[in-house]
Amino acid sequence: MDLLRILIAILLPPLGVFLQEGFGKHFWLNILLTILGYIPGIVHAVYIIARTPEHA
Repeated sequence: MDLLRILIAILLPPLGVFLQEGFGKHFWLNILLTILGYIPGIVHAVYIIARTPEHA
């Protein structure tokens, strides 16, 4: 499932963070980073997805 989220995060970084965290501070931070530059948004989204263990 994380692989799918990472692929989504590469295409639409805020969506990848939303699927992992919901509407929280990381989502809004990712929106800001994506507006400032697409690559920082991707890096942040992949980091959020990779650091958070998948809930069983």
